[in-house]
Amino acid sequence: MRLLDQGLRPHWKLSDDLVDYPEALSFMEQRVAEIQSGKSPEAVWLLEHPSLYTAGTSAKLPDLLDGDRFPVFPTGRGGQYTYHGPGQRIAYAMLDLNRRKRDVRCYVHALEDWLILCLKQFNVKGERREGRVGIWVVTDQGEKKIAAIGVRVKKWVTMHGISLNVEPDLSHFSGIVPCGLGQFGVTSLVDLGIVASISDVDLALKESFKEVFG
Repeated sequence: MRLLDQGLRPHWKLSDDLVDYPEALSFMEQRVAEIQSGKSPEAVWLLEHPSLYTAGTSAKLPDLLDGDRFPVFPTGRGGQYTYHGPGQRIAYAMLDLNRRKRDVRCYVHALEDWLILCLKQFNVKGERREGRVGIWVVTDQGEKKIAAIGVRVKKWVTMHGISLNVEPDLSHFSGIVPCGLGQFGVTSLVDLGIVASISDVDLALKESFKEVFG
């Protein structure tokens, strides 16, 4: 799935320090408004958050197993509960689907392609699963989720995006039922035996982004 537009060149923003969730949300809201008005170009922001949980529009309170462990932020993205924290690379994508393709399903498919191509650079086979959001890998302990996807679209400009587990503390996922899928586990590149830094992942994300989005 391709959402190419050779005339679009998103601005890449990279944060080395942990970014508080309200700060990230405020930036996305402002940038989306500027894209809608033609004042700013598209943007992709690579960052890490301090440990926290976010609740998507479909989140169910029983899936929040330990709400006292970390701050919980309601968010306008689709999906249920997820964990964000150090060692997990997040890519917030603010893209103009008016100039690419006005199709949310196509956009989500493109985000999946982006992650699959990124993981391929580390010799990891990421896969889709019908009825399950995110990207999955097959391990000796069964299928596990390695990357999450959550999006919001405002007047055909996107917010939120993807998160890839590089080397987070996987025990922190135990405070929630990740994305409502309690019967499946989570994993990371390091958990799979892949030695990769955040910088390595950033390079892979940028390269694979070009193949999917231009």
